[in-house]
Amino acid sequence: MPFFVTSNFCKMKVLKLVVGVFFFLLTVILASGNQFLLKGVWAAYLHGNTSATISDAKFFDTRTVEAGTANPWKESPDYNQVELSEKLRASLTETRSVAFLIAQHGEITHEEYWDGYGTDSQSNSFSMAKSITTMLAQCAIQDGVIESWDEKAIKFLPELKGEFAEELTIRNLSTMTAGLDFNEHYSNPFDITAKLYYGPDVEKLMMEEVPVSEKSGAYEYQSGATQLLGLALIKATGKSLAEYASEKLWKPLGASHSAEWHVDNEDGIELAFCCFNSNARDFARFGQMLLQKGNYNGKQILDSAFVAMATVPFVEPFYGHSFWLCDDYETPIFYQRGILGQYIIVFPEHDLVVVRLGHERRGNDRNHSFDFRVIVEEVLKGLS
Repeated sequence: MPFFVTSNFCKMKVLKLVVGVFFFLLTVILASGNQFLLKGVWAAYLHGNTSATISDAKFFDTRTVEAGTANPWKESPDYNQVELSEKLRASLTETRSVAFLIAQHGEITHEEYWDGYGTDSQSNSFSMAKSITTMLAQCAIQDGVIESWDEKAIKFLPELKGEFAEELTIRNLSTMTAGLDFNEHYSNPFDITAKLYYGPDVEKLMMEEVPVSEKSGAYEYQSGATQLLGLALIKATGKSLAEYASEKLWKPLGASHSAEWHVDNEDGIELAFCCFNSNARDFARFGQMLLQKGNYNGKQILDSAFVAMATVPFVEPFYGHSFWLCDDYETPIFYQRGILGQYIIVFPEHDLVVVRLGHERRGNDRNHSFDFRVIVEEVLKGLS
């Protein structure tokens, strides 16, 4: 037999073997109920990534958070006149930042973009969305559709399972004291966190696979808690999270661009724990509103008492009502945080907001990442 015939025959056998293995694995995945893995493999590995990214929105169905009349930021007279320190610039470069913004006294003083991003570019907020969901819960309380932070979650989610389901409160869901059977793990593709991120039906997942297995009260960071909070909000308001966020936050804040929120399927439910996509300037509006005790452009959006409550420790000194807290410096700091180093950092005593968006972050030091500490320390040095 000629060599080229033998070679082609061998190639065909290998191809058939590969195709056979592929369909076998596909059958196993479908039969095991782990269809979410297919989306995960497609969105990550088949596009050269090993995990979720800040540009994931193109792989998800999203729901638009409509903007209204834009209220553009003012730029300070010394806008971009002061250079960042070498240490801060090196950290921003090493962590592959795409946006960095500083606003003080209601004006942008410094702003830079990298990697093709600009003022209009959307980026995945990841867990910064947890703070947004908590702010929406406060809006629902102000609207009277939720009585208080201590109202029982089971009123809105009667399908909740677990020994302590009837004790779970809306506050427990915001403060990470829910006692859920939920393992927050990011590297295991079979883990509940991956199912929640890539799965096609987050409500079914939460109701069937995440019982309230422990007495509420002890702190444990669980994305599932925020997802339950989002589900309760949808039931309480009768609106999608995107629609409610547009009405209660995004339009009152004068956002310049509509945002996009990931949903689990085309007609589905928002990933409340994650994935509110926007740009640095519009994200900074959250920080500015919180600086002003819930007020923005003369409108009281959030009750000032809520802002005071949410940004102080609840159980642990580093966490309030879905806001991270840092008291390691001479000035109090609270912030929203996403897994890849997405930050909206608020310095109340300095009337200052910092936003950083990017691809990576660097380790943890006493509950706060190294790159976060570099930002804080170098910004404070610059102020002094």
